[in-house]
Amino acid sequence: MITATGVELRAGSRILLDGATLRIQPGDRIGLVGRNGAGKTTSLKVLAGEGEPHAGEVRRTGELGYLPQDPREGDLSVTAKDRVLSARGLDKLMRDMEKAQASMAELVDDAARDKAINRYARLEERFASLGGYAAESEAARICSNLGLADRVLAQTLQTLSGGQRRRVELARILFAAAEAGAGGKSETILLLDEPTNHLDADSINWLRGFLKQHDGGLVVISHDVELLADVVNKVWFLDATRGELDLYNMGWQRYLDARATDEKRRRRERANAEKKASALQQQAAKLGAKATKAVAAKNMARRAEQMLSALEDTRQADKVARIKFPEPAPCGRTPLTAEGLSKSYGSLEIFTGVDLAVDRGSKVVVLGLNGAGKTTLLRLLGGMETPDTGSVVPGHGLRLGYYAQEHETLDHDASVWENIRHLAPDTGAQELRNLLGSFLFTGEQLDQPAGTLSGGEKTRLALAGLVSSAANVLLLDEPTNNLDPASRAQVLDALRSFAGAVVLVTHDPGAVEALEPERVILLPDGTEDHWSADYLELVQLA
Repeated sequence: MITATGVELRAGSRILLDGATLRIQPGDRIGLVGRNGAGKTTSLKVLAGEGEPHAGEVRRTGELGYLPQDPREGDLSVTAKDRVLSARGLDKLMRDMEKAQASMAELVDDAARDKAINRYARLEERFASLGGYAAESEAARICSNLGLADRVLAQTLQTLSGGQRRRVELARILFAAAEAGAGGKSETILLLDEPTNHLDADSINWLRGFLKQHDGGLVVISHDVELLADVVNKVWFLDATRGELDLYNMGWQRYLDARATDEKRRRRERANAEKKASALQQQAAKLGAKATKAVAAKNMARRAEQMLSALEDTRQADKVARIKFPEPAPCGRTPLTAEGLSKSYGSLEIFTGVDLAVDRGSKVVVLGLNGAGKTTLLRLLGGMETPDTGSVVPGHGLRLGYYAQEHETLDHDASVWENIRHLAPDTGAQELRNLLGSFLFTGEQLDQPAGTLSGGEKTRLALAGLVSSAANVLLLDEPTNNLDPASRAQVLDALRSFAGAVVLVTHDPGAVEALEPERVILLPDGTEDHWSADYLELVQLA
């Protein structure tokens, strides 16, 4: 159970949440919603104990599973399989059993062999008490349903993409929660921040079913409306205007209706109160001209002020970033070429012999199963990594813009302002301030470290950097992740109208339709083909 009392959260001097009191207990499946930047991710971090409130107290009892937006760092030398199994302590046990088994076969001394046999028996007994091979099979099933193939599980975390590491972490959390519920009801509280990012359609469907059956508590941040409608039985709306958390003890559709009713009520109450206050102020002004009525006039004016101050703020319409890519810088006919690219991590070959020519204004989609090397290809094209063989050849006038799904182009320790200055060093200060304002960064938020921004805000900042670059070739890796529906629509509109070339990696069919691609590159084989609508159904599976 998690209980929060009088919690206040801030981003700099901006109050995100003011004096919230709430509780999460088994059976609660809560959707935490609100616009990008309202403080949802910050709230979840504090509930998970990975951040401290500015004021108030958070108490936690029982097991907790927390999935942040960004992959956690840690020991990246372990395999993905061991990371998942470590949720129940099975990884170390299995390694110890393998060592004991090897000792039993190698030892020639009877006493030493008997000692190894006894050690193996103790380990095996402990292994069985934790579920044994059935638990290992259960972990493999969870991983498979999240699109983690056996070859991926055999790799070390350092060789995986950010999206793959995030799915490994999700598998680990769900594996731990499944153990807690074995033979009874689970009391594990799951705190999941955008759990469907990097998942294909089949994995998302499976995850919905898992979460619906989870007996413990759940708080989920998601822009996947179908997941919210299918899973949650309560909704917490974080209102950025009022800095308050509105609690709705109902499912998604009833919540939408109730919130619309609440907003109408607030607007009606404010309109009525403003009308009454205005009448009081007018009457006070008339009475104030007469010395004998001065006290009555002051009382009326004070009452009008009290009426207005007691009103709840009405929710302002969410602002939307104005995303529009400028006219690209002039370039030659083929600004970017790649020849014979190959990349391996250790003994694992990602792809080999990939050729690509990006013509001026062309639109290309890269497809492939998770782990096929889509992000790796973009990193090679963007100069973030070096190919094992082959080369990337810049053409005449190439100006490259790279959007990384894990936002590694941002300096998380630097402020919003420092980041945009670095991304656009030749642009004037006022022009950059205007640009940031159009992406909803103003005032003290310019001094906020980029690492403290929400996923959606990091996306907006990275896109602002692209806009400032006047790039003629954009490399976009999952540009619609973490965006609310309104911001996503703006990104798609910007893609439609961009006159430069684009190489796009995405699981979002809407992004592909907006791009109207001419060609598709299929990884890991590197096959190139003309785009057709037949490929669209592969986008969510990729």
